[in-house]
Amino acid sequence: MRYLWLGIFFAVLLWSAIDPKDQFTWFLEVVPALIGFVLLAATYKSFPLTPLLYTLILIHMIILMIGGHYTYAEVPLFDWIKEALHQSRNNFDKLGHFFQGFEPAILAREILLRKRIITASRAWLNYIIVSIVLAFSAFYELIEWWVAAATGDDAEAFLGTQGYVWDTQSDMMFALIGGITALLLLSRLHDRQLKKILSAS
Repeated sequence: MRYLWLGIFFAVLLWSAIDPKDQFTWFLEVVPALIGFVLLAATYKSFPLTPLLYTLILIHMIILMIGGHYTYAEVPLFDWIKEALHQSRNNFDKLGHFFQGFEPAILAREILLRKRIITASRAWLNYIIVSIVLAFSAFYELIEWWVAAATGDDAEAFLGTQGYVWDTQSDMMFALIGGITALLLLSRLHDRQLKKILSAS
């Protein structure tokens, strides 16, 4: 699985770097994926993650690299969806923000459970995970604001607001929905994989 993961990551990274729509936007979007890759490589032996989490992280990285290649406002598939469903904007960025909640929810869950930070109840665990997801989403919106303030018009494609006045708030809402969805759909599978890792350690 490790070599398949690496093969997919580097293949998509190479594709995304070839003639992107905007070089600066590509850099801004792909940097989090590269940072994530370095962190995964550094912790692979000391703190290996569940297969589920490695898969979700890879999907999230692919979304970032696709957004970097085309810009979030111009991903062709979502242009087609926009026309087919008579939408007013390209909504690939909403998929990105949904996954910005979906994957970090499982990441936070894995760390909190394996480090035994939350042991009181699953209700408190889920509440704290959702809070972390919202905090992470809000912090990313702050980063977008700082980048835009520092670079001006050069960051417009990175922001991807497409003239939508409530873009920041809806981004956080999609992250919240993503986090809750991940907890509802994947908690049992995640528990089974965590059990295997804990029993092997």
